[in-house]
Parts: sequence; structure tokens; C-alpha cells
Amino acid sequence: MNLKLLWDIFLLFTRVALFSWGGGPASLALMQREVLTAGWATAEEFADAVAVGNALPGPIAPQVSAYVGYKMSGIWGAVSATMGTVFPTTLLMLVMVAYFFSIKDSPTVSAMLKAVRPVVVGLLAWTAYTMAYSVFSVSKVGWGNGLVQSWDKVLIAIVAFSLLTLTEVNPVWLVIAGAILGFVVYK
Repeated sequence: MNLKLLWDIFLLFTRVALFSWGGGPASLALMQREVLTAGWATAEEFADAVAVGNALPGPIAPQVSAYVGYKMSGIWGAVSATMGTVFPTTLLMLVMVAYFFSIKDSPTVSAMLKAVRPVVVGLLAWTAYTMAYSVFSVSKVGWGNGLVQSWDKVLIAIVAFSLLTLTEVNPVWLVIAGAILGFVVYK
């Protein structure tokens, strides 16, 4: 067991957790950038981690971090990554929740949140873009040609987006349907 690596894993995911706002999905943009910069996963591996995390119940950030941590250092790497993702922010939340209720109606806090919310939307859009690039592009032919060659995956994404937008279908059923479709079509 490499304790230095476990500590590095913990610190990276703690940094992601403490410097991303908007919950688990919003943290994926920073998490992806940090993990790729550290060389711990490729964009495709990160997209796989997000796909696996979305197929499971529960919050996405600890699941993706556990995936990366496991890749780096087995079970203890997964534990270290998950603790880095959950422990510091949970502790911070316990401290802040008491304080927040005394300042939540402050004009200053309200003004700050008005600007932070669109930043979070931008982070989510960037994460979607980078994941789409890794899912739909074909590295040897480029992004545009990759979309043409990945027409089936583009169609699946459009159908999933449409169903989520136009119906009340639970996303879990789409993930299950996608897994079944993948098993049948891409096996």
C-alpha cells in the first residue's frame, strides 16, 4: 500500500470537493480537469466512470472518485478518493449550515448566488461538451466526422434528452434501457 499515493488521491478529491459549487454533477468539470491533469485517467475512462456512476443509485461525485481511486490504488484508493470527496465538505457543511440560516436573506449572499448559479451551469455545459467529445468523436477522423460515424450514439443521446425533457420518466429507466440496448446492439 502506497501511503503517499493514497494521500495524494485524498488531497486531489478534497481540492475538487472544496472548490466546486453546485453539488456532485457540477463538481464533475473540476474533477475531470484535475484527474486528467494528474494523468490518472483518460477522457474516455472518465466518461466511463460517469456512466457507471449514473447507473448506480446515490450521489455521482463519490462514485466517480471511487472509480478513479480504485483505478489508481485498488480498494484503499477508492476509500481514499471517496473520503476526500465526502468528508471535508460534510464537515464544512455542518459548520456552514448553522451560519447560513443567519445570513441566507442577506442581499450580499443573494447577489453572490445570482452569479454563482450561472457559473455552475457553465461548468455542467463544459462537462457535457467534454464527455460528448470523448463519446462521439473518433480520434483518427476528428470531431465532425466522429459525429457522423457515431450517428447511433447521437440518436440515443437525443432520445434520452427528449424523454427527460418532454416526459416525467425517471432517469434510472433510461440508464437501464441504455444498458440493455448496449448489451444487445454493441456486444
